[in-house]
Amino acid sequence: MTQDVVQVIDAESFSAAFAVSRETMSRLQTYESLLRKWQNSINLVANSTLGDVWRRHFQDSAQLVAMAPETATRWLDLGSGGGFPGLVVAILLRDRPGFSMHLVESDQRKCVFLREVARLTGAPVTVHACRIEDFRPAEGLQPDVISARALAPLEKLLQWASPFWGKATIGLFLKGQGAPDELTQAAKKWIFDHEAIASQSDPSGTVLKLWGLHHADPGN
Repeated sequence: MTQDVVQVIDAESFSAAFAVSRETMSRLQTYESLLRKWQNSINLVANSTLGDVWRRHFQDSAQLVAMAPETATRWLDLGSGGGFPGLVVAILLRDRPGFSMHLVESDQRKCVFLREVARLTGAPVTVHACRIEDFRPAEGLQPDVISARALAPLEKLLQWASPFWGKATIGLFLKGQGAPDELTQAAKKWIFDHEAIASQSDPSGTVLKLWGLHHADPGN
């Protein structure tokens, strides 16, 4: 799946931009339909973004696939909310052998929504209904990728993610204009390599790609 320079405004332009199969688009459209239906009773996304859902939410999430290793099969998404970016990624990578997505979300109603979308799209998803601080997977989980969108400052994200961070783990965090300041603050407590990638969906947005994470002061 690659993305050409195509402005995403709807499902058709999303399909052209990401060159996804007809079957995958059908699953994403099922997701969109459920999102609009459930939005009436659960605040999954800001109502003001529903008119631009394919750019603001689907493209914003889908861009992470190309930034992740092509061999990534274990993905952890923190604070998944309405499923962005984790559920979109899971649908896009549904047919990658051995792929699994772990969604961590504390809102029980949103967890019901996430499970329903996963059921109807066949997305390889496990939903963990708990606070991130309390997340303890039954089996040891060392993901290839950890992602989050609009969840917390980078310093806090790294604190939450660090227990699961392995030597080869990549972090992909969707950020806004404050990304440079967040990097500065996070670097006071954490050591990491990073790349700031311009968002494809938001001119003011940045995707922070991090690797090699460890605490600046291991004694604390």
